[in-house]
Amino acid sequence: MKDKPNEWVSVSDLMSGVMAVVMLLLVMSVLQKTWSDVKHKQEMEQGIGAQRAKVSKMLEEIKTSLDGMQNEGLVALDSGSQKITLRDGVFNRGSACIAPAARQALATIETQVVKFLNEFSAGQVYIEGYTDNLPVARPVTNFDSFCTVYDDNFTLSAARAREARKFIVGDLKTAIARRVIVAGYGDSQPIPGVPPEDARQRRIEVRFVLADKQ
Repeated sequence: MKDKPNEWVSVSDLMSGVMAVVMLLLVMSVLQKTWSDVKHKQEMEQGIGAQRAKVSKMLEEIKTSLDGMQNEGLVALDSGSQKITLRDGVFNRGSACIAPAARQALATIETQVVKFLNEFSAGQVYIEGYTDNLPVARPVTNFDSFCTVYDDNFTLSAARAREARKFIVGDLKTAIARRVIVAGYGDSQPIPGVPPEDARQRRIEVRFVLADKQ
C-alpha cells in the first residue's frame, strides 16, 4: 500500500518558503536603510566640510587684510577652531571702551562677520569675553569713561563682548543681528598652560558656528 501524501508536510514546506522570502526582504530592507543612512551621513559631512572651508577662507581674508598693519598683533586667527581672538589691548585698561588702535581691525572683522551671516542663513557668531583672575579692586560706576559699570570680572567680560558685538554688528538688520550672541565668562575659562593672572587671559573670542543644515 502506497503511503498517502502528508498534506501537513506540504504546508510546512510552503510556510518555510514564505518565511525565507520574508527574511530575505527584511534583510534587504535593513541593508537599504543602512546604505541610505551612510550615504546621507557622507553627504552631510561633505557639506559641512565645504562650509568650514569657506569660513577658513574668510579668516584668511582677515589675516591678509591685517598683515603689515600696526594693529596686526591685536588679532589672532584659528582656522581649525573657526574663531578669532581679540587680544589684550583691544580695550582700554579696565574698560569696555574699544581702543582707537583696534577700530581698524574690528572693521575688518565686521566685514567678514556680515559676509558669514549673509551666506550661512542658519550660522551663528558667538562673541565671548574673558578676563584674568585678578579681582576688581573697586566698583567702576562712570559709564561715560568706561562704557560700562561693573564690580567683578564677569560683568566686565560681558560688557566687553557687548561692545565688540555693537561694533561688529554695525547696521545689520535686526533679524540677522540676533544670530550674533554675547557671553561673558570672566576668569572661569582660562587658556590652558597660561598663568591665570597673565594678560593673555584678557581676550574676546569671536566664534563662527555652522548649523548641520543650511
